[in-house]
Amino acid sequence: MASLLENLIEVLDGETAEYEKLVTLAEGKTPVIVAGDVENLGKIMEEEQEIVGKIQGMEKKRNKFLADIANVVNRDVETLKLIDLIQMLESMPDQKQKLADVQQHLRATIDKLRELNAKNQQLLTERLEMVDFNLNMIRAMKSAPQTANYSKDAYTNGQPLGILHGGFDAKQ
Repeated sequence: MASLLENLIEVLDGETAEYEKLVTLAEGKTPVIVAGDVENLGKIMEEEQEIVGKIQGMEKKRNKFLADIANVVNRDVETLKLIDLIQMLESMPDQKQKLADVQQHLRATIDKLRELNAKNQQLLTERLEMVDFNLNMIRAMKSAPQTANYSKDAYTNGQPLGILHGGFDAKQ
């Protein structure tokens, strides 16, 4: 049982390290989103996908170790949670403390990642709304009524009313 717990703790430590990498990438993603740097955003997302693949592999290992531990302690695999396992380890205080520390660190890291992802999602939404606004402005300018200015040959010069070039200037 002790070796299974050590393996579980090792896998949880590995997952925490990978989630911390995701936190670092999410923090770096924020200024990239604000700057509208699509190329660097794509690179960051590729790195995230690699890390997520590693985490998925670690989760499979974690689930296997939890299943093995559930069999040893004669508990249902589906209902055994990490919190339950920590509570069951009264006779092994060192293992209990290590597992509790790893679980708390992992939870804190995931919570921070969720917070950063929510912020980045909001920034992306606002960025997309701005792009949509600009597209609508451009469409509106192209379909604006034309002026009644005539050339020498009695033809309209076809200039739309309003803004003649450009679009929305975010710096104003």
